[in-house]
Amino acid sequence: MDGMRPTKTTERKTCNPPIPSATCLDAPGEGGTGPGPSEEPSLSAAIARRRALTSRLMERVVERDNLNQAYRRVVANAGSPGLDGMRVEQLADWIAQHKTAFIESLLDGSFQPSAVRGVNIPKPGGGERQLGIPTVVDRLVQQALLQVLTPILDPTFSDSSYGFRPGRGAHDALCPARQYVAEGFTIVVDLDLEKFFDRVNHDVLMNRLGRHVGDKRMLRIIGRFLRAGLMQNGVRMEREEGTPQGGPLSPLLANLLLDDLDKELERRGHRFCRYADDCNIYVQSFKAGQRVMESVTRFLEDTLRLRVNRDKSAVAHVSERKFLGHRLLSGGRLGLAPGSLERARERL
Repeated sequence: MDGMRPTKTTERKTCNPPIPSATCLDAPGEGGTGPGPSEEPSLSAAIARRRALTSRLMERVVERDNLNQAYRRVVANAGSPGLDGMRVEQLADWIAQHKTAFIESLLDGSFQPSAVRGVNIPKPGGGERQLGIPTVVDRLVQQALLQVLTPILDPTFSDSSYGFRPGRGAHDALCPARQYVAEGFTIVVDLDLEKFFDRVNHDVLMNRLGRHVGDKRMLRIIGRFLRAGLMQNGVRMEREEGTPQGGPLSPLLANLLLDDLDKELERRGHRFCRYADDCNIYVQSFKAGQRVMESVTRFLEDTLRLRVNRDKSAVAHVSERKFLGHRLLSGGRLGLAPGSLERARERL
């Protein structure tokens, strides 16, 4: 991590490193991360095994190569300063002065994130979206965490999930959607989650993360990122829910939470495509679609504690709805939805 100056060398893609072994098993339950009382014994045993294998992840986070890679990514992404006003150009000097204490705070789990700077940006379709801009140092930590967690969490995600995942994008999501329509599944259950990133329940999310991560230091630090306040117009707002858009870690955590939805849909044998919080389920009749809408809404609200926007969600023929800026037509053909190209580009 010497200086962590950006280099011109080309990064090679490597296979995911093996998850380190552990000599002891962390006791479940701290911070709501252990298996709940309603979980099956076999599931609890699987969780215990994963936690045992991931009890020393912070050592991987602070490895020189991982921190250097995170540094290069943060510098390349640039972006606005957080509350402390530090620019990415100043990050190398900060590291040179604070490297030892910084790494120690990560290793002992005492690292304390700063509040995020809240900004509102206009949506192409009207209204505003709130972003939370972390400090440059917090972006570095989140990126370093992301690089360690992605090879652990992403392989467990559903094949029907496409948003914010390595090697996947909106066009990939449209391919199976077109196939489902071509096969005769022309009624879509179009689910809209109300202010998803603002409504994420911290306890539910940390419970899901605890199924895969046994390192309590990492769990504590991520929990602090979730609870870090938001400062906007001189007013600090404490956060009891939500994972604001703007930090590197938020998309992965969102996919982790919504993977429970994916697994439930797979268990029921549904055909579906999900891109972040945009989920379409394809059925063959309007009546079946209504049943699916009711049952999935209950699952989302009761189990994941998310809110379904009933005004924007609908059961309809695919040609009457849009998915990632397109309408699906008979035979699985694509038609661009009027006025939605900008919104599709925004997602990309």
